[in-house]
Amino acid sequence: MSAHFLADTSVLTGRSMRHIFRSVDTIITTAITPIALMLLFVYVFGGAIRTGTGNYVNYLLPGIMLIAIASGIAYTAVRLFTDLQGGIFERLQSMPITRSSVLWAHVLTSLAANGLTLVIIVGVALLMGFRTSAGVLDWLAVAGILALFTLALTWIAIIAGLSAKSFDGAGGFSYPLIFLPFISSAFVPTDTMPGPVRWFAENQPVTSIVNTIQALFEQRPVGADIWVALAWCLGILVVAYLFAAKVYRRKIA
Repeated sequence: MSAHFLADTSVLTGRSMRHIFRSVDTIITTAITPIALMLLFVYVFGGAIRTGTGNYVNYLLPGIMLIAIASGIAYTAVRLFTDLQGGIFERLQSMPITRSSVLWAHVLTSLAANGLTLVIIVGVALLMGFRTSAGVLDWLAVAGILALFTLALTWIAIIAGLSAKSFDGAGGFSYPLIFLPFISSAFVPTDTMPGPVRWFAENQPVTSIVNTIQALFEQRPVGADIWVALAWCLGILVVAYLFAAKVYRRKIA
């Protein structure tokens, strides 16, 4: 069964990736808004924001990457919804393939597409002056956290794609996720915020993830933030996966 699952998932992932490479504008579009925000905050607002760091783009980049991921997973939901509406699922289910491989193909495509978007954003950040003393292990840790965050949000996107009633509804769920980094430590330190907002910012998943990535880039001790970030990502991933599997079984029953 596992061999069939891997083979089926590989074939279906290749199909999804071909769609991505035939419309590279999807990746570019996903990267444009985060890059525009990075340019805006660094060159317009950066001089008025005090973060305690000498280079604001260094402080800002982790939050921008999370916004890019939250934007990118909307396309996963839309692609899944399009396949459902186009009858692709019915055709695939009539073939001798592992049923779960259909969803995992979309998940792996999301990881690859978001990874390409993040590479573009880091490249622009380097042109804007982003510098880090992070070593190979630090970068691997950053990549691992971002991949885990992408996986968690992608399974939420799977739920949206399976449940949506319209094309707009499939991608619309991502808007609250995109704005979540704005109420976190991604743009300004949380101690500058008023009481209730500060409490929310310090107790939502984005802040711990941003703090961890910032610490890794600066080679500072990550402290408890990394464990909080991993707990949030794994918790969201498990719950979203279980719920997505339930919705999928109901959809194809």
